[in-house]
This record gives sequence, C-alpha cells and structure tokens, in this order.
Amino acid sequence: MKISIAQFKSKLGAVEENFSTAERLIEAAKDSDVIILPELWSTGYYPTPVETFADKNGLRTKNFLCAAAEKFNVNIIGGSVIVESDGKIFNRCLVANRQGKIAATYDKTHLFSFAKENEVFSAGDKISTVELDGICCGLAICYDLRFPEFIRKIVLAGAEIIFIPAAWSLKRLTPRQILTKARAIENQVFVVFANSSGKSEIINPLGEILAESGRGEEILTAEINLRDRTEVIKTMNLLGDRNLSVD
Repeated sequence: MKISIAQFKSKLGAVEENFSTAERLIEAAKDSDVIILPELWSTGYYPTPVETFADKNGLRTKNFLCAAAEKFNVNIIGGSVIVESDGKIFNRCLVANRQGKIAATYDKTHLFSFAKENEVFSAGDKISTVELDGICCGLAICYDLRFPEFIRKIVLAGAEIIFIPAAWSLKRLTPRQILTKARAIENQVFVVFANSSGKSEIINPLGEILAESGRGEEILTAEINLRDRTEVIKTMNLLGDRNLSVD
C-alpha cells in the first residue's frame, strides 16, 4: 500500500484558501493508495467561535472528499474538520473510499484540555476502523496518541495501520516522536502520523521510521507491506502473549 501524507499548515479561519490547498495537494498525491490530511485542515487549529466555522453535518467536507476520491480513484483519510451535528461541535475525521463514498467517521475522543478543547468540542465515544483496499485501518486524532489503552482497543478490533491526523506543536516534538514509535512497537502495527506543523512520520511495527517530513508543506510518501507485520508477529507475538489473569 502506497501512503501519502499531505502535510500543510492551514491558515487560521481561511476556509476557502485551505480547501484550495487541500485540493492541490490531493491531486499531487493522486498516485497513492491512501492520502491523509492533517487535523482541522479546513480551518486551522482552531478559530473561535468554533460554531462560526463548523461544517453543518460535515456536508461540504463529505462532498469535497468524495469527489476527489472518486476523481483520482484513491482512498482519502480526511484529516479532521470542525463539524456541527445535533447541536454539538465535534472534531471529526471523515474517510472517503475509491468509489467516492464515506466509508467511516471518527470523532476525537480525548480532548486536549491544555488548549481548552473540552470547553468547545464534544468528545467522541467510540473507536472507528475502516477497511481500505482489504486492509483494516484504525483512526485516531492527535492527543489520542497519548492514551495507549485507546490505541490498543483499535488494534484489538483488527486494525493493522493506525492513521493519526494531528496539529501537534513542535514544542512537544520529542515526546510525540517517542509515542508514535511506542504505539507501533507495543501493538505491532504501522502508524501514520500526519501533522500540520511538520515532522510527520510513517512508522513500521518495529518502531522504525519509514519516512519523515520536514516542517513545511510537503507530500510525504512511503510504501508499506503488510507481510512485514506478519513476519514481526511470527517472531514475537505480543498480543498473543498477553496475560490477562492479573487484576
């Protein structure tokens, strides 16, 4: 599977310009199997009041992603956008498949209280996986990365690749680089971390960096082979060796 991260720093509140940038980068990465956008790519992280910038039921984003996915015959992990639904505001990831259909949605579960996300967004309450080209993929958003039990639940649901759109500050780069590797190693999965601020990564199940971006606008691409994961698990099956008898 050929995966591309469309990394760019959105302009705060400049929705039309950000949609244009996303469209241009998706076209540039159209030869990929999966393209992933960053967190809150359409608005930047995050303009206030968020209600002013919310996409009602995600309709504009859905139409945009589905049209691009069908046009270029590519799967698109639509980063995340501000969505208003049933009177609540969510930080929502939408996934469009090659057929131009929404294949999955995920609402950010762990809200970053340091940035007061918990005061403006409603938290998601379920994990989300999606099958893309026959591969089970899991979804998380930015701060979710810090919660190992959450990522483990996604892997136990069958995910072999975890896609994580983010707007992670480079001031906290070192812990983030450790966490992406740790989540990959402890779960024996691929981790694709798409960061608006730069230093995006694609990590293999051994915690090795397959590709790492710079800090500016960039298309970061890597080929992953699920057989590599199978070989890692054959050597040391961490999930199979768990002892759940301990209270």
